[in-house]
Parts: sequence; structure tokens; C-alpha cells
Amino acid sequence: MASFGSLKSAIFDREERKQQYQAHILGLNAYDRHKKFVKDYVNFYGRQESSHVKLPVKTDQDTLREGYRFIRSEEDDMDRSWEQRLVKRYYDKLFKEYCIADMSHYKSGKIGLRWRTEKEVISGKGQFICGNKHCDVKDGLASYEVNFSYFEAGENKQALVKLVTCQRCSEKLHYKRLKEKEQMEKEKKEENRRKRNRSGDGDDTDSEGSKERRKGKKASISTREDRVDDEDDDTDKFEEYLEGMFP
Repeated sequence: MASFGSLKSAIFDREERKQQYQAHILGLNAYDRHKKFVKDYVNFYGRQESSHVKLPVKTDQDTLREGYRFIRSEEDDMDRSWEQRLVKRYYDKLFKEYCIADMSHYKSGKIGLRWRTEKEVISGKGQFICGNKHCDVKDGLASYEVNFSYFEAGENKQALVKLVTCQRCSEKLHYKRLKEKEQMEKEKKEENRRKRNRSGDGDDTDSEGSKERRKGKKASISTREDRVDDEDDDTDKFEEYLEGMFP
């Protein structure tokens, strides 16, 4: 028979474990508490081990990524779902005078633009500091109105926005256009060079033809002169032949 001390110790241990379990449960949120209960149920009462399938959880960040619009329309504001209310609340906190640019892929002409946050406005980023998010130059800034063409929600859209950049980032901003212009000028020069070469070949052909014509004229003149000389010789011989016949 167990002694009174051992029974008392067992009761205290059980109560302590119970309090620890309750404290652990109270420290969890509703979702984690639900997973804990399901896991305990499967471990103690289930015949098969749970497959622990993780269901997709949609976070606030996922909601913002899905419902965010660079420029919201009236139709977007009319949607009163909690997702759109969350997106609208985030959108209203942005400052939409100047943009911040991502020029990581500027060589392919792909430049990303977004509105500034409150922290960036306070620091002067995008207005008194270069608007390229990877550049912090403060001197030699220039403001540009950029026709921003983008694809959003299955549609092609355009917006005229302001962007402040330094000289180096300005070259990145217009890199593709400058390269296309240089390529067009290069092709134009090449075409002009080919035209000059073709016209030069034509002039050479004409000059050779004129030379041949001049040679032909000279040959015909010399032939006529030879014929005249031959006729004179024949006349002299004929007169000499007739001198002895008529005394």
C-alpha cells in the first residue's frame, strides 16, 4: 500500500503538470491552439498517424499583393470587402507625388515604380535624394515626367508620374531609348554607305562605257582616214596608167 507521502507527491505533480499545460494553452493564439488540440487528439485517440497536411494560410501581405493597385479606380473603392478595406487603408498611407524606381533590369527597358512611404518622405528619398532605390546621390538631381506603362490585374495600363534621378540613373532611365536611337543612326549610316557604293559602281560603269565609245569613235575615224588614203593611191595609179595611152 502506497504511503501518504507518495500519494501527496503524485497529486502535486499531476496538478503542476496540469497548470503548466493550461499556461501553455493560454499562451497560444486560436489557430495554434486548434492545431495543438487536433494533434493531441490524433496522438492519444487516433488509430493512424496524422499526415500533418498544412493548409494554405492567407496573410495580410498576401492580401495586399493580390488586391493592391498602383492607381485605384472608383470601382475599387466601391468594393467594401475586408480585403479591399485593408488594401485601401494601406494605399491611403502612401505619398503619391514622387515615385521610387527599381532599375535592376534597366538594360532590358524594365523599370519598376512605386509610391513613397512615410519614412522615405521624411528622409527626402525620391525628392532630395535620387529616386533609384539603390542610389543615395543628392547632387545633380533632375525631375522627369515618366509615362509609366505597366501590366496589372490582366490589363495594360499607363500613368504619368514624377521621378527624380541623378545623372547616372537618368542614363539608366533612358538607356533603352538611347540604344535604339544609336542603332537607328547606325543602320541609317550603313544604308547611306551602301547607296554611295552603288552610285560609285554606276559611275565607274558609265565612265568605262564612255571610254569604249571614245575608242570606237577613234577607230572609225582612223578607218575612214585609211579608206581616203587608199582611194588617193588608187587615183594616182590610174592616172599613171592612162599617161602612156594618150600622147
